[in-house]
Amino acid sequence: MEESFDAFKEKLDNEHNWPTTYMFKFVVPVLKESEFRALFPAFTFETKHSKTGKYISFTMKREMHSSDEIVDIYLRAKEIDGLIAL
Repeated sequence: MEESFDAFKEKLDNEHNWPTTYMFKFVVPVLKESEFRALFPAFTFETKHSKTGKYISFTMKREMHSSDEIVDIYLRAKEIDGLIAL
């Protein structure tokens, strides 16, 4: 897992000049919505419920200062069971 984040960080560093606005997209089971929101209290989200109502997608944009900050967001988010990062 660590190797994949190293490759991801390298790609981010090659493609972005810091600081940059970065967009995160996550799909979360609706029963985990409050848990997800609690992880990122300072973020503003755009949300959309799935047609079945079982999932909610979160789009959030934030100024990031390094690839390490971005990876940290993904590491925190992956702790939620059933989360899909897009």
